[in-house]
Amino acid sequence: MCVLERYQKILDLDPTSFSLISHQDAMVAMVYRVKRKHQNFVLKICPRAADYHREVYFLNYFADRLPTPRIIATVDPRENLFGAILMTALTGNLLNQSPISKKMAYKIGSVLAKIHQQRTEGYGDIALQPTLTQSAIPAFTEKFLEGLDECRSHLSEPIIDLCLNCFNNHVYLLESVDGPCLTHRDFRPGNLIANHHCFQGVIDWSSARASFAEEDFIMLEYGEWQDFSYIKKNFLEGYASIRPVPPYQRLLPLLALNKAIGAIGFMVKRGTWNTTHNHFYRASYKLLHQALNLLVSKHL
Repeated sequence: MCVLERYQKILDLDPTSFSLISHQDAMVAMVYRVKRKHQNFVLKICPRAADYHREVYFLNYFADRLPTPRIIATVDPRENLFGAILMTALTGNLLNQSPISKKMAYKIGSVLAKIHQQRTEGYGDIALQPTLTQSAIPAFTEKFLEGLDECRSHLSEPIIDLCLNCFNNHVYLLESVDGPCLTHRDFRPGNLIANHHCFQGVIDWSSARASFAEEDFIMLEYGEWQDFSYIKKNFLEGYASIRPVPPYQRLLPLLALNKAIGAIGFMVKRGTWNTTHNHFYRASYKLLHQALNLLVSKHL
């Protein structure tokens, strides 16, 4: 019995109702469109157990707070079987497949602010560990160093040393961040659904954490939103209608460094940096050098 057939049997789904959703933004999970009793659903299969647990945690948490998919059934990860979530399918398409109107940008900004309104007792992987840190620095540093270690066999030693020095010289900026609160950490058009210029909801919570609000602005400023400049004002106005916009600009170079190292490390570890995810790798490598140039100039 193939893997997909096992999910079909466990969830009592018609084998002919599955179709793979394939797009360039797909990095880890396998996502299928499912039809059952004339209704559309989505089956998300998570090769990494931690991603599965975060997705379940945050979909349940935001079920009555935000427009998100609703969980229909789950398959817990076990030996020889990845965790999977059967959820409702939001009507529409990924936002990166169509232009973003000013009205839409305002709405999306307000949705991000509502995520950040959810305050937490500390920083960390809230879906996986009960104990959170009282400072943003330890949790952020741990993830950065993990990514840097994954890059050591790939990036030159001088670049690794420069990354570490730049990080150490600027990590103090995290002492006064806007947190702790819930964050999506991959808030971009590829994870937002729209239908005929109407916002439908937020998907993919597998990276979400208890962190600081500024972290969710990195995607907006570094190329993930097409030409963001023409809607930036509207997005920020929508955000400000719910809560004050944090002074995220001062943190952007440090956040860009962290994002680039994490992405490169992930692709190197999976061996996809020069194949499946080469376009992401090239963008991340460019972002790395942009961040280093900014951080070095700031420290001079």
